[in-house]
Amino acid sequence: MSSGPAGPGGREPAGPTGSAATRYCADVIVTADETGAVHRSGALDVGADGRVAWVGPLAEAPDPDGEVIDLGGLLMPGLVNAHGHTPMTLVRSAGDGLPLDRWLTEGVWPREGRMTAEDVWWGMALGSLEMLRAGVTTSCEMYLFEEAVIDAVGHTGGRLVMTPGVVSALHADTFGSSSDRVAAIADVHARHHDPGGRITVGVAPHSLYDLGIDMVVELAESARSLGALLHLHLEETQRERVEVIDRFGRPAVLLLAERGVLDGAVLAAHCVWVDDTEADALADHGVAIAHCPQSNMKLGSGIAPVAGYRRRGITVALGTDGPASNDDLDLWEEMKLAPLLARVGGDPAAMSPQDALAMATREGGRALGLRDVGHLSPGAWADFQRIDLDQPAFVPLTGPEDLLAHLVFAGSSRYVTDVWVAGHQVVSAGECTTIDRHEAQAQVGERALRLAG
Repeated sequence: MSSGPAGPGGREPAGPTGSAATRYCADVIVTADETGAVHRSGALDVGADGRVAWVGPLAEAPDPDGEVIDLGGLLMPGLVNAHGHTPMTLVRSAGDGLPLDRWLTEGVWPREGRMTAEDVWWGMALGSLEMLRAGVTTSCEMYLFEEAVIDAVGHTGGRLVMTPGVVSALHADTFGSSSDRVAAIADVHARHHDPGGRITVGVAPHSLYDLGIDMVVELAESARSLGALLHLHLEETQRERVEVIDRFGRPAVLLLAERGVLDGAVLAAHCVWVDDTEADALADHGVAIAHCPQSNMKLGSGIAPVAGYRRRGITVALGTDGPASNDDLDLWEEMKLAPLLARVGGDPAAMSPQDALAMATREGGRALGLRDVGHLSPGAWADFQRIDLDQPAFVPLTGPEDLLAHLVFAGSSRYVTDVWVAGHQVVSAGECTTIDRHEAQAQVGERALRLAG
């Protein structure tokens, strides 16, 4: 497998050096922390450890002890993509117009079956830089060839929650050894899980309907033994829901709860077809939900009852899903669609811009078990992006509420100019600083032609 792209591949991104903090000054800083603080003429101090040392109004800042960089514009946390299959850049738009089951079996899986580890490396590299250029600094990936995914993100400089996938066609007992896959994931966790760095590792059974209850239970037990995140698809389509009830006699949520699957740290993707009793069970077990509005719409899966989840205190994050069912990795679009869909039922107060921003930032971090991601607070990771405010979309600015509404409803990845992860700059003037975008595009384009053949 390739160890990295030609050109600048593998170069360590620019970041703080020495022991002094670097101060970044901006016209506005949106912290996205629990207080919702917005600082006009703000300062963000980033320590050499890649974490936020101080944030607040420049007039109240302590004397700087390192370099001072005047960025102007707006600084805010990087966005968190809580559910993705990013290497599917290799099959972007495949199977368009098909419902989920046919989309998988006719459009996607035949091409994925031809993929090599090197294909996945390039697919992840391209998707990672696509996200970074859009200000998405963290993603949670459910995919195979996990070593290639981890290595690719190691080169791009993003933050990754890698949850190696388990699917019946490869890992069910009737096809192979589930225990081998469980052991392999535990080995990946032992070698790569690093909460003090940019890579953490979980476990990802595809779904109850694909694997069956016994294998999902086995994987959940493994995740709990590792203290790892369990990441699975849940109640994505009405057809899936009916099939599970016919097969097991119970809705998926209730069956998973009864069998202890929901007892650990669990991230459930989609959760479109869930009734009130099941939503209460998700809340009681502390399950986090990755809401994927654009993918749900594109595949005709439905509209998740997100406002009801939030009223129950469920942590709801945002995800793009894969670039074959979205078809991009731009979480800004999800941040806009989430409140719009929540309001379709007739309540314009069902979800505020502040709610949507929280789901795209700190609630995303919380859903992934990364409490120090998704907000600009002392001690949090310095994962942040600069937004160009010299745009019609941000006029007028009469107060903090207007600014947040503009970010959510009129903002765009087009206005992202620069991005940092753990204090290291990974995007400068709109271009990734760590790998060659043009080579990645060419590699994925050529490999995708082979996969489609």
